[in-house]
Amino acid sequence: MKVNGIEKTTLDRLPLGEPPDAHDQWNFAVRRETPTQRLDRNYAEILQEVRVAQTGVQLLLAFLLTVAFTPRFATLTEFERRVYVGALVLGAAATALLIAPAAFHRLVFRRRLKRELVLASSRFALSGLTLLMLSIGSALLLILSVTLGRALAVWFTAGVLGWFALWWFVVPMWSRIRNSRC
Repeated sequence: MKVNGIEKTTLDRLPLGEPPDAHDQWNFAVRRETPTQRLDRNYAEILQEVRVAQTGVQLLLAFLLTVAFTPRFATLTEFERRVYVGALVLGAAATALLIAPAAFHRLVFRRRLKRELVLASSRFALSGLTLLMLSIGSALLLILSVTLGRALAVWFTAGVLGWFALWWFVVPMWSRIRNSRC
């Protein structure tokens, strides 16, 4: 028996008896994947994406944590020290958000909250990537300010942040909007 295009046996496996949505129907028709299997796959994909970002944020944060203990740190201007603090705080905040899916999972484990876990983890990852981009930009501003001076540093950093924003956010959103009818 079919209900909304999905076999009755599949509806029995929907989390909390929720009605199937268009994604559930498409995934079952094309992949023979139940909504629960889709949530499992989505969470695994988010974790894989976060692993890539975590490496970057860990390296950046490690670099930033050591900067204050170098002899050159004492020669930084007030502007450079503020940029350093901003980069450090943004890096720590990015780290927290990129690790948050694991902590969230641990706290909701065996509570049948996979849908909430996937949605929250997706938001954590996107927010963490945004903070990572800003932390990289701040660290770049600091380094370029020390090596080139503030004016050039601001221009180069703005260009690099624009480059990150283009590939991390603008192109994916453009693709999403362009293909929204799918």
